[in-house]
Amino acid sequence: MLLSMTGYGDARWQGDAMSLSIELRALNNRYLKVSLRAPDPYHLLEAEFEKVVRRLVKRGTLQIQLRVERQASPHDFRINGVALSSYVQQIRSISAQMGLVDQGAVMLSQALTLPGVIPEAAAQGGKLHDDWPVIEKVLLQAIEQLQTMRREEGRSMAQELLALRDNISKHLAVIRERTPEVVTAFRDRLHDRVKNLLGQMDVVLDKDHLIREVSIFAERCDIAEEVVRLATHLSHFEELMKDQDSPGRKLEFLTQEMFREANTIGSKASDVGISREVVEIKGTLEKIRELVQNVE
Repeated sequence: MLLSMTGYGDARWQGDAMSLSIELRALNNRYLKVSLRAPDPYHLLEAEFEKVVRRLVKRGTLQIQLRVERQASPHDFRINGVALSSYVQQIRSISAQMGLVDQGAVMLSQALTLPGVIPEAAAQGGKLHDDWPVIEKVLLQAIEQLQTMRREEGRSMAQELLALRDNISKHLAVIRERTPEVVTAFRDRLHDRVKNLLGQMDVVLDKDHLIREVSIFAERCDIAEEVVRLATHLSHFEELMKDQDSPGRKLEFLTQEMFREANTIGSKASDVGISREVVEIKGTLEKIRELVQNVE
Protein backbone atom coordinates (compact mmCIF):
# COMPACT_ATOMS: atom_id res chain seq x y z
CA MET A 1 0.00 0.00 0.00
CA LEU A 2 1.30 3.43 -0.93
CA LEU A 3 1.87 6.09 1.72
CA SER A 4 1.78 9.79 0.99
CA MET A 5 4.67 11.84 2.38
CA THR A 6 2.32 14.66 3.42
CA GLY A 7 -0.13 14.55 6.30
CA TYR A 8 -1.12 15.80 9.73
CA GLY A 9 -1.64 14.18 13.11
CA ASP A 10 -2.14 15.32 16.67
CA ALA A 11 -2.79 13.88 20.13
CA ARG A 12 -3.36 15.21 23.64
CA TRP A 13 -3.00 14.04 27.23
CA GLN A 14 -4.33 15.50 30.46
CA GLY A 15 -3.01 14.58 33.91
CA ASP A 16 -3.33 15.95 37.43
CA ALA A 17 -0.10 17.91 37.32
CA MET A 18 0.60 18.22 33.59
CA SER A 19 -1.13 18.42 30.22
CA LEU A 20 0.56 18.14 26.84
CA SER A 21 -0.24 18.10 23.15
CA ILE A 22 1.74 17.04 20.08
CA GLU A 23 1.12 18.15 16.49
CA LEU A 24 2.82 16.52 13.49
CA ARG A 25 3.09 17.96 9.99
CA ALA A 26 4.70 15.86 7.26
CA LEU A 27 6.10 17.43 4.08
CA ASN A 28 7.93 16.11 1.01
CA ASN A 29 11.61 15.31 1.25
CA ARG A 30 13.86 12.78 -0.47
CA TYR A 31 15.17 11.76 2.95
CA LEU A 32 13.84 11.72 6.51
CA LYS A 33 14.28 14.93 8.50
CA VAL A 34 12.81 15.44 11.97
CA SER A 35 12.55 18.85 13.64
CA LEU A 36 11.15 19.54 17.12
CA ARG A 37 9.73 22.73 18.56
CA ALA A 38 9.26 22.47 22.30
CA PRO A 39 9.56 24.59 25.44
CA ASP A 40 12.61 24.33 27.67
CA PRO A 41 13.81 21.85 28.75
CA TYR A 42 11.80 19.49 26.52
CA HIS A 43 13.72 20.47 23.37
CA LEU A 44 16.49 18.28 24.80
CA LEU A 45 14.34 15.27 23.89
CA GLU A 46 14.71 15.78 20.13
CA ALA A 47 16.94 12.71 19.76
CA GLU A 48 14.34 10.55 21.53
CA PHE A 49 11.59 11.91 19.28
CA GLU A 50 13.65 11.07 16.19
CA LYS A 51 14.26 7.49 17.34
CA VAL A 52 10.52 6.89 17.65
CA VAL A 53 9.75 8.55 14.30
CA ARG A 54 12.40 6.57 12.40
CA ARG A 55 10.78 3.29 13.44
CA LEU A 56 7.58 4.24 11.61
CA VAL A 57 8.39 6.87 8.96
CA LYS A 58 10.93 6.38 6.14
CA ARG A 59 10.92 9.61 4.11
CA GLY A 60 9.77 13.21 4.40
CA THR A 61 10.23 16.23 6.64
CA LEU A 62 8.39 15.74 9.93
CA GLN A 63 7.74 18.91 11.94
CA ILE A 64 6.84 18.22 15.58
CA GLN A 65 5.25 20.80 17.87
CA LEU A 66 5.20 19.88 21.58
CA ARG A 67 3.20 21.99 24.05
CA VAL A 68 3.44 21.33 27.78
CA GLU A 69 1.50 22.95 30.62
CA ARG A 70 2.55 21.94 34.11
CA GLN A 71 0.82 22.87 37.33
CA ALA A 72 3.31 24.67 39.49
CA SER A 73 4.40 23.13 42.80
CA PRO A 74 6.56 24.44 45.66
CA HIS A 75 9.43 22.27 44.39
CA ASP A 76 9.48 24.27 41.14
CA PHE A 77 10.58 27.43 42.96
CA ARG A 78 13.86 26.89 44.73
CA ILE A 79 16.82 29.08 45.54
CA ASN A 80 20.33 27.67 45.55
CA GLY A 81 21.19 28.56 49.15
CA VAL A 82 24.86 27.63 48.81
CA ALA A 83 25.38 29.93 45.83
CA LEU A 84 23.41 32.77 47.43
CA SER A 85 25.32 32.53 50.74
CA SER A 86 28.63 32.52 48.91
CA TYR A 87 27.70 35.61 46.88
CA VAL A 88 26.51 37.49 50.01
CA GLN A 89 29.66 36.70 51.97
CA GLN A 90 31.87 37.83 49.11
CA ILE A 91 29.91 41.06 48.63
CA ARG A 92 30.08 41.86 52.37
CA SER A 93 33.80 41.19 52.44
CA ILE A 94 34.45 43.49 49.48
CA SER A 95 32.09 46.14 50.90
CA ALA A 96 33.96 46.11 54.22
CA GLN A 97 37.30 46.52 52.46
CA MET A 98 35.97 49.48 50.50
CA GLY A 99 34.19 51.04 53.50
CA LEU A 100 30.76 50.73 51.94
CA VAL A 101 27.58 50.60 53.99
CA ASP A 102 26.06 47.09 54.12
CA GLN A 103 22.47 47.44 52.86
CA GLY A 104 21.26 43.90 53.38
CA ALA A 105 17.93 44.09 51.53
CA VAL A 106 19.44 45.78 48.47
CA MET A 107 22.39 43.40 48.40
CA LEU A 108 20.13 40.37 48.73
CA SER A 109 17.84 41.43 45.86
CA GLN A 110 20.84 41.98 43.63
CA ALA A 111 22.47 38.70 44.62
CA LEU A 112 19.34 36.81 43.61
CA THR A 113 19.95 37.79 39.99
CA LEU A 114 23.47 36.34 39.91
CA PRO A 115 24.14 33.11 37.93
CA GLY A 116 23.36 29.88 39.72
CA VAL A 117 21.21 31.32 42.50
CA ILE A 118 17.92 30.46 40.80
CA PRO A 119 18.20 27.33 38.60
CA GLU A 120 17.44 27.86 34.92
CA ALA A 121 14.80 25.78 33.14
CA ALA A 122 17.47 23.66 31.44
CA ALA A 123 18.79 22.73 34.87
CA GLN A 124 15.44 21.11 35.63
CA GLY A 125 16.12 18.37 33.09
CA GLY A 126 15.66 15.70 35.73
CA LYS A 127 11.93 15.87 35.05
CA LEU A 128 12.44 14.74 31.44
CA HIS A 129 13.12 11.15 32.45
CA ASP A 130 9.86 11.02 34.37
CA ASP A 131 7.83 12.76 31.65
CA TRP A 132 9.18 10.89 28.62
CA PRO A 133 6.98 7.72 28.90
CA VAL A 134 3.85 9.88 28.76
CA ILE A 135 5.26 12.03 25.95
CA GLU A 136 6.21 8.91 23.94
CA LYS A 137 2.69 7.52 24.33
CA VAL A 138 1.15 10.74 23.02
CA LEU A 139 3.72 10.88 20.20
CA LEU A 140 2.77 7.36 19.06
CA GLN A 141 -0.91 8.33 19.05
CA ALA A 142 -0.14 11.40 16.91
CA ILE A 143 1.96 9.29 14.51
CA GLU A 144 -0.86 6.76 14.16
CA GLN A 145 -3.26 9.55 13.21
CA LEU A 146 -0.65 10.87 10.76
CA GLN A 147 -0.21 7.41 9.24
CA THR A 148 -3.97 7.01 8.85
CA MET A 149 -4.13 10.23 6.84
CA ARG A 150 -1.08 9.25 4.79
CA ARG A 151 -2.61 5.84 4.01
CA GLU A 152 -5.86 7.45 2.84
CA GLU A 153 -3.97 9.83 0.56
CA GLY A 154 -1.85 6.91 -0.61
CA ARG A 155 -4.94 4.94 -1.67
CA SER A 156 -6.16 7.91 -3.71
CA MET A 157 -2.75 8.30 -5.34
CA ALA A 158 -2.60 4.57 -6.13
CA GLN A 159 -5.92 4.73 -7.96
CA GLU A 160 -4.79 7.77 -9.94
CA LEU A 161 -1.42 6.22 -10.77
CA LEU A 162 -3.06 3.04 -12.06
CA ALA A 163 -5.44 5.08 -14.20
CA LEU A 164 -2.49 7.00 -15.66
CA ARG A 165 -0.60 3.77 -16.28
CA ASP A 166 -3.61 2.32 -18.11
CA ASN A 167 -3.75 5.47 -20.22
CA ILE A 168 -0.13 4.95 -21.27
CA SER A 169 -0.86 1.31 -22.06
CA LYS A 170 -3.68 2.42 -24.36
CA HIS A 171 -1.40 4.75 -26.34
CA LEU A 172 1.35 2.14 -26.38
CA ALA A 173 -1.07 -0.40 -27.89
CA VAL A 174 -1.66 2.01 -30.80
CA ILE A 175 2.09 2.33 -31.31
CA ARG A 176 2.53 -1.44 -31.17
CA GLU A 177 -0.05 -1.97 -33.94
CA ARG A 178 1.53 0.66 -36.13
CA THR A 179 5.17 -0.41 -35.64
CA PRO A 180 5.38 -3.04 -38.46
CA GLU A 181 3.77 -0.63 -40.93
CA VAL A 182 6.22 2.10 -40.01
CA VAL A 183 9.25 -0.09 -40.69
CA THR A 184 7.84 -1.34 -44.01
CA ALA A 185 6.82 2.15 -45.16
CA PHE A 186 10.18 3.59 -44.21
CA ARG A 187 12.05 0.84 -46.08
CA ASP A 188 9.92 1.34 -49.21
CA ARG A 189 10.38 5.12 -49.16
CA LEU A 190 14.10 4.77 -48.66
CA HIS A 191 14.37 2.20 -51.45
CA ASP A 192 12.51 4.44 -53.92
CA ARG A 193 14.59 7.50 -53.04
CA VAL A 194 17.90 5.65 -53.39
CA LYS A 195 16.77 4.05 -56.65
CA ASN A 196 15.71 7.41 -58.10
CA LEU A 197 18.92 9.05 -56.98
CA LEU A 198 21.06 6.34 -58.55
CA GLY A 199 19.00 6.59 -61.74
CA GLN A 200 19.60 10.32 -61.96
CA MET A 201 23.32 9.76 -61.51
CA ASP A 202 23.28 6.97 -64.12
CA VAL A 203 24.70 4.48 -61.62
CA VAL A 204 23.84 0.80 -61.78
CA LEU A 205 23.63 -1.07 -58.45
CA ASP A 206 22.86 -4.70 -57.85
CA LYS A 207 19.20 -5.02 -56.79
CA ASP A 208 19.80 -7.54 -54.05
CA HIS A 209 22.63 -5.46 -52.63
CA LEU A 210 20.44 -2.35 -52.67
CA ILE A 211 17.60 -4.11 -50.87
CA ARG A 212 19.99 -5.49 -48.25
CA GLU A 213 21.57 -2.08 -47.53
CA VAL A 214 18.17 -0.36 -47.39
CA SER A 215 16.85 -3.03 -45.02
CA ILE A 216 19.83 -2.60 -42.70
CA PHE A 217 19.29 1.15 -42.58
CA ALA A 218 15.55 0.74 -42.09
CA GLU A 219 16.09 -1.45 -39.05
CA ARG A 220 17.42 1.61 -37.28
CA CYS A 221 13.88 2.94 -37.10
CA ASP A 222 12.55 -0.31 -35.65
CA ILE A 223 11.08 0.53 -32.24
CA ALA A 224 9.89 -2.98 -31.32
CA GLU A 225 12.45 -3.41 -28.53
CA GLU A 226 11.63 -0.03 -26.98
CA VAL A 227 7.91 -0.83 -27.10
CA VAL A 228 8.51 -4.15 -25.31
CA ARG A 229 10.68 -2.49 -22.64
CA LEU A 230 8.12 0.24 -22.01
CA ALA A 231 5.37 -2.37 -21.68
CA THR A 232 7.55 -4.28 -19.21
CA HIS A 233 8.14 -1.11 -17.18
CA LEU A 234 4.38 -0.52 -17.01
CA SER A 235 3.85 -4.00 -15.57
CA HIS A 236 6.72 -3.54 -13.10
CA PHE A 237 5.24 -0.18 -12.08
CA GLU A 238 2.17 -1.83 -10.55
CA GLU A 239 4.35 -4.42 -8.80
CA LEU A 240 6.43 -1.67 -7.17
CA MET A 241 3.28 0.04 -5.93
CA LYS A 242 2.68 -3.05 -3.75
CA ASP A 243 6.21 -2.89 -2.31
CA GLN A 244 6.07 -2.45 1.48
CA ASP A 245 9.58 -1.01 1.73
CA SER A 246 9.20 2.68 0.83
CA PRO A 247 8.67 2.33 -2.97
CA GLY A 248 8.73 6.06 -3.74
CA ARG A 249 12.35 6.24 -4.89
CA LYS A 250 11.99 3.09 -6.99
CA LEU A 251 8.89 4.50 -8.68
CA GLU A 252 10.75 7.74 -9.43
CA PHE A 253 13.60 5.81 -11.04
CA LEU A 254 11.24 3.61 -13.07
CA THR A 255 9.39 6.70 -14.29
CA GLN A 256 12.69 8.11 -15.55
CA GLU A 257 13.32 4.86 -17.43
CA MET A 258 9.88 5.07 -19.05
CA PHE A 259 10.63 8.63 -20.14
CA ARG A 260 13.83 7.39 -21.75
CA GLU A 261 12.03 4.67 -23.72
CA ALA A 262 9.29 7.09 -24.83
CA ASN A 263 11.88 9.59 -26.07
CA THR A 264 13.71 6.86 -28.01
CA ILE A 265 10.46 5.69 -29.63
CA GLY A 266 9.63 9.22 -30.71
CA SER A 267 13.09 9.90 -32.16
CA LYS A 268 13.47 6.55 -34.00
CA ALA A 269 9.99 6.13 -35.43
CA SER A 270 9.89 9.27 -37.64
CA ASP A 271 6.14 8.80 -37.94
CA VAL A 272 3.54 11.51 -37.32
CA GLY A 273 0.97 9.10 -35.88
CA ILE A 274 3.44 7.55 -33.45
CA SER A 275 4.78 10.99 -32.51
CA ARG A 276 1.29 12.01 -31.44
CA GLU A 277 1.01 8.94 -29.22
CA VAL A 278 4.45 9.61 -27.74
CA VAL A 279 3.42 13.17 -26.84
CA GLU A 280 0.41 11.80 -24.98
CA ILE A 281 2.56 9.22 -23.20
CA LYS A 282 5.11 11.81 -22.09
CA GLY A 283 2.38 14.13 -20.84
CA THR A 284 0.96 11.29 -18.76
CA LEU A 285 4.41 10.34 -17.48
CA GLU A 286 4.89 13.91 -16.29
CA LYS A 287 1.72 13.58 -14.19
CA ILE A 288 3.03 10.30 -12.80
CA ARG A 289 6.36 11.90 -11.92
CA GLU A 290 4.62 14.66 -9.96
CA LEU A 291 2.60 12.09 -8.02
CA VAL A 292 5.40 9.66 -7.17
CA GLN A 293 7.46 12.51 -5.73
CA ASN A 294 4.92 12.49 -2.89
CA VAL A 295 5.13 8.74 -2.30
CA GLU A 296 7.12 7.55 0.71
